[in-house]
Parts: sequence; structure tokens; C-alpha cells
Amino acid sequence: MLLFVSVCLVLCWAAAEARPNIIIILADDLGWNDVGFHGMNQIPTPNIDALAYSGIILQNYYVNSMCTPSRAALMTGKYPIHTGMQHSAIRASEPWGLPLSEKLLPQFLKELGYKTHLVGKWHLGHYKKAYLPMNRGFDTHLGTYGPKIDLYDHTNMDLGTWGFDFWRGFEHADDLFGQYATDIYTEEAIKVVKAHNKSEPLFLMVSHSAMHSGNPSEYLRAPDEVIDRFQYINDTQRRKYAGMLAKLDESVGMVVKSLQEYGLLENSIILFSTDNGGAARCDHNVASNHPLKGVKNTLWEGGVRGAALLWSPVIKYPSRVANQTFHLVDWLPTLYSAAGGNISVFENIDGFNSWEALINDLPSQRTKIVHNIDDVYGSAAITVDNWKLLKGTNFQGRRDDWFGPTARDGAYNIDTIYNSSSAEAIGKIAKMPTKDNITRLKEESTIKCNDSIPITPCDLLKAPCLYDIMVDPCEKQNLASGKPEVLQALLLELDKVNKTAVPPLKIKPVPEADPKHWGRLVTTFGEANTSLSIVKLK
Repeated sequence: MLLFVSVCLVLCWAAAEARPNIIIILADDLGWNDVGFHGMNQIPTPNIDALAYSGIILQNYYVNSMCTPSRAALMTGKYPIHTGMQHSAIRASEPWGLPLSEKLLPQFLKELGYKTHLVGKWHLGHYKKAYLPMNRGFDTHLGTYGPKIDLYDHTNMDLGTWGFDFWRGFEHADDLFGQYATDIYTEEAIKVVKAHNKSEPLFLMVSHSAMHSGNPSEYLRAPDEVIDRFQYINDTQRRKYAGMLAKLDESVGMVVKSLQEYGLLENSIILFSTDNGGAARCDHNVASNHPLKGVKNTLWEGGVRGAALLWSPVIKYPSRVANQTFHLVDWLPTLYSAAGGNISVFENIDGFNSWEALINDLPSQRTKIVHNIDDVYGSAAITVDNWKLLKGTNFQGRRDDWFGPTARDGAYNIDTIYNSSSAEAIGKIAKMPTKDNITRLKEESTIKCNDSIPITPCDLLKAPCLYDIMVDPCEKQNLASGKPEVLQALLLELDKVNKTAVPPLKIKPVPEADPKHWGRLVTTFGEANTSLSIVKLK
């Protein structure tokens, strides 16, 4: 009996000490209003919604406004102004990347015994081999190095040239040519889950290429039979966007289902997030950030407020809208803490450990967000408590408006959520919320502009603008003239933060990066003697 009790205690202790599997599913350029749980009825996202309603919806969740800065923030726990990643994204032909002096999330997790896998997009530098994912903490990588690809032929067109960008580790994955990228990522993620040794914790990051636009020949691509499901959408581009989104949602469901089938889901944390706001009216993209103002690569809410959810059986109060203020930089300490790590290992990061706040519905430590400071563009934004200041703008103000379809007409079919792969998997280890609860959660997380708030002009080319973001998330009423003391306080705070910024690392494209010199591959063009299995063409 004593032996039995001792064994039980040891097993219970081991189970309590088991580190959770961490799965990050990152969408690219997904709009705030492109998920059903934020009010969109036009394109069903049942698998994503099932996770949201049975987990927590991150309502006051912020990202950076572009791909590279956001990914850098996620990986380092630092604002891009503190890593030199604050100005624009890395083009395939530019010789720079996230500094090698930065230690990244997968490297920290490896020290806790995690097996680490990246499936999909990297976009943090590839001009030298040292910058590649498998030299930055990932055990495996299948996917792209650069900013965007055609979802079928996996080419990237950069400044008038083109090259193939699809890699398995350090080798070009030419055998996958012609296969739809979202399907490739899904199959690879399931393969990783199936092969994983359950005695070790798993970190799997599925970094999708959708919903990013591809090449000018056809910006948005999905299988014809999927696009054909959306004949009721009149706009051709939005119909293609719907096909891409349907495949992304399907992928989420298949990955969640595989986690359950192979016994990993009951000890998993799943984060689903966009990397930045939707790219409405950029590169012929038709994302919807409705009713938020602005788009990708702007500092309006539409560019920096992200659609996201967190799901895990350890969330003590699931099926709720989490109103804690959270920024992308918080994931490094938050997930490390969830994994049982001691966050004292982090030095000079901007992120807060919000794990207990999220799972126990406690107040957030975060009261300030530095959205970005870009002295090249001359744009900056900061939020302190309920006040948001914008100073300067990008694109001469052409994107300082409300864009994209509302996508809120039509019926919302809750039955599709219960019939989804995600709900099927979740239902085997926990209860899905009732229809009434789903309706309530959808209503709570759908932002509606206050019609009683007047639109007060804001011209960022002439003067800073100020908003009470809690009352006015749609950024309609510029209060700069009516709240001069608040305006001045935020300008001083912004100036104080800017003194801590490092110079941007952005480097212009170089001719030697042209894929025509490298067998038409987007590759490590900065290596003096590349060890990759490619031939430099004369």
C-alpha cells in the first residue's frame, strides 16, 4: 500500500510538473473583422470561432502594424524600437535581419526541454545562414524565408525580379512546387504532432502565408472549388479572399483535431493571432478591419489591434471576452511562465508576464503600449491608459480612413461551429459553450461605433491627434484641442520613450541578392561561401 501511494504521488507530481505543449497559429494580414467572433457573418470561420468561444477572446490585444516588426516583437519580447526592427519589413533582397544578439522564444523554450518546430513563414532575415530559423532555436523548419509567396508556385516577386522561396531546413523544397501552401503547412504540422514524443513538451509554430497577398499576376489565390462556395459574394477579390480564409480556418481545425487524436490537446496552450491589421486596399487585398480605422502599416486601430484568442484546458474561467490590455511583446514572458520557466532570466524586455491574469481573469499589469516610433516615416503612436496619441503618418495620409467591407450582413450559423473539427476535438476533453453563450460572446466582442460620437477632423500631416480609445475605439473624435494637458503629457511620454530607441536596421536592396544569381532561389545571398546545395550562376 505504501509503495502504491508513493508511486501515485510520484506520478501526480510528474503530471503537475509536465510542461504544456505550446502551439502558436499565426495568420498573416488577417483583419479584425475577418473572424466570426468579432461580428463577421460573410465568411464562416467555425474552427477558429470554436476555439475562441471555448477559450478566451483577446479583446484589447495589440500587435505591430507590419509583418517583420510583429514577428520580431513576438520572438524577443521587445518593442521593435529596441531591436532596430521598427521601420518597414524585410524585403527578400535586403541584407539585414533580427540581430543575432537577440535570444528568441524557441531558444528559451529549448532550455526547458521543448522540441521546437516552425512551419511556414519566417521573415526575420535570411541573407546569411546564421539568421535562418534552424539557427535561431527551431529544430525543424518547412516554409518560406521571405515576406510573401504565390501560394501555388511558391515564388516571390521583389522589385521586379523573382525567385522560389520554399525550404525544408536548409534545402530547397522543390518537390512541393504546385501544392497549395496552406495545405502543405497543415500536413507538415500534423506530421510534427504525429511524430512527437509525448514525454517531451512541444512548441509548434504554424506561421501561415494567408491572408497576405501574393504576386501581381494573381494577388489572392485559393482552390477554385473552395472559391466557388462563395458565389454570393459579388466582389471577385473578396470571393478569393474568402477561399483563402476558408482554407486557413480548415487548417486550424485539422491541427487541433490532430492534437486531440495523438493525445496532446489536453496538455496544450493554443494561441491564434494575426501578425498585424488587415491589408485592406493594399496589394489588391480586401481584408476587413471594420469598424476600426486604418489598415496594415498604419498606427490606427485597424493596423495595430489584432484578432486573437487563447485556448487551453488550464484556463480557469473560459468562454469569456478577456478585456485585459495585452501586447505581442507579452507572449515571451507569458508563455515562458506558462511553461514553468522563471521569468527572471529575461533582461531589458518590454513584455509583461500576463499568464495568471489571462487564465484567472485578473487585472493586467499593462497600462501603456508603444505602438511604434518610426523616425524615417515620421510616424509614432502611444496609448497610456485610455488615451491614444498619434503623431505623423505614413503614405501621406492616404490610408488614414475607414476601409474594407463591413461583412456583417447575413446570418451567423452556430451549428457550423459545433460541427467543426475544432469543436469535435475540444468536445472530447471539455464542454463547448451553449448557443446562448456563443451568441452573448459574439455580441460582447463585436465593436460598434458609437453613432453619438461626432467625427472630428484629424490631419496627422499637420498636427498630432488624441483619442479616448475606450469610449471611441473607432477613432472618430479627435480630442487634441479639447484636452491639451493630456495631449502634452502623451507627447512628453512619447519623447521619453523615443530616447530609448535604437536606430532602424533597414537596409536597401542589393543587386547581388537577385535570385537570377542563385538558381532563381531566394536564399542566403550574403554568405561568402554558402554551404547550401545551390549553384551560384555566373
